[in-house]
Amino acid sequence: MNERGKSDGPVVPAKPLNNAAEAVAEVVEERGPAGGNAASQTRPGHRAGQDAPSELDRVREVARKDKDARFSALLHHVTIDRLRMAYRALSPKAAPGVDEVTWGAYGQDLEASLRDLHARLHRGAYRAKPTRRVHIPKANGGLRPLGIAALEDKIVQRCVAEVLSAIYEQDFVGFSYGFRPGRSAHDALDALSVAITRRKVRWVLDADLRGFFDTIDHSWMIRLLEHRIADKRILRLIQKWLSAGVVEDGAWTASDRGTPQGASVSPLLGNVYLHYVLDLWVGQWRRRHAHGDVIIVRYADDFIVGFQHRDDAQRFLDDLRRRLAQFALELNDDKTRLIEFGRFAAVDRAARGLGRPETFGFLGFTHACAKTKSGRYMVKRITISKRMRAKLREVKASLMARRHLPIPEQGRWLASVLRGHFAYFAVPANSNAIRGFRDQAIRHWLHALRRRSQRSRLDWTRMGRLAARWLPTVRITHPWPAARFDAKTLGRSPVR
Repeated sequence: MNERGKSDGPVVPAKPLNNAAEAVAEVVEERGPAGGNAASQTRPGHRAGQDAPSELDRVREVARKDKDARFSALLHHVTIDRLRMAYRALSPKAAPGVDEVTWGAYGQDLEASLRDLHARLHRGAYRAKPTRRVHIPKANGGLRPLGIAALEDKIVQRCVAEVLSAIYEQDFVGFSYGFRPGRSAHDALDALSVAITRRKVRWVLDADLRGFFDTIDHSWMIRLLEHRIADKRILRLIQKWLSAGVVEDGAWTASDRGTPQGASVSPLLGNVYLHYVLDLWVGQWRRRHAHGDVIIVRYADDFIVGFQHRDDAQRFLDDLRRRLAQFALELNDDKTRLIEFGRFAAVDRAARGLGRPETFGFLGFTHACAKTKSGRYMVKRITISKRMRAKLREVKASLMARRHLPIPEQGRWLASVLRGHFAYFAVPANSNAIRGFRDQAIRHWLHALRRRSQRSRLDWTRMGRLAARWLPTVRITHPWPAARFDAKTLGRSPVR
């Protein structure tokens, strides 16, 4: 099942055991391992598939107990049943890849197609197809490249990602949140708010990696995977996906670096890369060099680091640049900032006659130093304004396109948009922002309805009745960060 012994890959810092009593990286952030780390089943839904068989339990157990174990037999876990569940977990409405095979067309003779795919995988005849590249608009007005894989590639990638997750979920550290089972963006936001509030944070490094998913070095990626994966068939599959190339406007381009954004396996590969390049190194750095508190929260390639001392922060930033350069990565200097932030920073700046500390953005929210009604320090989260403006522009365009539909249909559509927005952004102290979003959406709806006719008599009184009937009211749906954080970590935190 597996080989044991030291990896012959690149030298990386040794990771502390995933035991709560010894997990040094997790002590600083005051949280134990993720609740989903050792789950024997995959979460239901489009992102993770339906309930998966538990044959991977032994893999998880070996990975948890032996941090030097290398797994030499993994492909047999890619079964027809697992392929079937991966197919059913895909969105039927997803755009097709370069082969133009849709979810529905592939499912017309599903069992035969899956048997053929399974046979090709296990005899080495499977060939990865190039990724079809499209560009989607970003909140800042730019375009983000998105890779659309062929349907069979999506199916196999989901299966392989599930198998590899059984191993790496035992290794990943507590402050890593992005694209992990049982962890969400709000868990990362809660952890950051609690860490800044409870630790002696005076400085915050708002770091941004330049084009991370586009610059991952393929040779380093394989070498890092080889620390745990000794199954050459799995490694060849990953190499096929990485080197399959990109098709854009009908032209094929070779890819010698990067992993396609949008591919099912990309989030896991990105987490593995940064686990070795960043996470383990951060734990080692703060044990060896830090003179005060150092906290970090990472969500995919977006991470925030907090420091008690400015000297620690500056040395960390200099060392971080050198560390990233060793693995073909770099910081985006235009977006990377070291700012004075935190409850101690607010007091220090007030004593010097300065204003409130600067703000920083993380996972859609602007973070600012503020106080509660009782005068206690708090990290206030406000919807990033450019994100909200970009979303409102989309809402306005969609309402104009729907303006001739029946009003109940428009109302139900706009209500679903508002509920989705509130589900993410309705955090404590952000009611003004979400109320502003709702009010502006109503204005756009009024404008669209008035454009249905040149003699429209729709006024704000009637518009208010329409909004009250069809649209949800503003309501905070998330608890305070400390309440949810403590509920999830109490009893598992190594400092309690």
